[in-house]
Amino acid sequence: MRKAAYFCDMFQVGKALLSKEVLEEEFVCNLSACRGACCIEGDGGAPLDDDEVQIIEDNLDQMKPYLRKEGLDVIEKEGFWYTDTDGDKLTSLVNDKECVFVTFDERGITKCGMEQAQLDGKTDFKKPISCHLYPIRLKQYQNFVAVNYHSWEICEAACFNGKELNVEVYKFLKEPLIRKFGEDWYSELAEVAENWKARES
Repeated sequence: MRKAAYFCDMFQVGKALLSKEVLEEEFVCNLSACRGACCIEGDGGAPLDDDEVQIIEDNLDQMKPYLRKEGLDVIEKEGFWYTDTDGDKLTSLVNDKECVFVTFDERGITKCGMEQAQLDGKTDFKKPISCHLYPIRLKQYQNFVAVNYHSWEICEAACFNGKELNVEVYKFLKEPLIRKFGEDWYSELAEVAENWKARES
């Protein structure tokens, strides 16, 4: 296995440059506490890759039965995505708040209509990788992708939960990290993380 490169508080695995918070911070979602606020709060919708826009377009009819009327109305009038001032594609919003794909369970906790359709076998698409990876945020550059931990006060309960369970961000997000970068990449990341801890101890 090739040796990772270290740059002060960041390190490189493959073509990804990661902040050390991805390895050090502890995090496990606690939906009973936050009620899925990350699907409602913020400055815009969920970031979408170009290929995700096409995948959602192709599967939209299968997803629609899982969505709320409010979301469907926005999709009908404006579409399910828009481009922001930076040129990024984002999911559309209901009343400038929750994503159009958000639903709510009987306790008022957010659910993802896309994910519910996938769980029922209606599509093969789980949800945008930006949602699946949160609290990690990705930024694509010409020669590498930056992988950063996003700290947000609405996730305080998740941080506390992670400390209680002793689960770091990269472990909590194993599935989406493998989805994005692959099994071999994640195995290298896990090895790097153990070496990083040994260096810090």
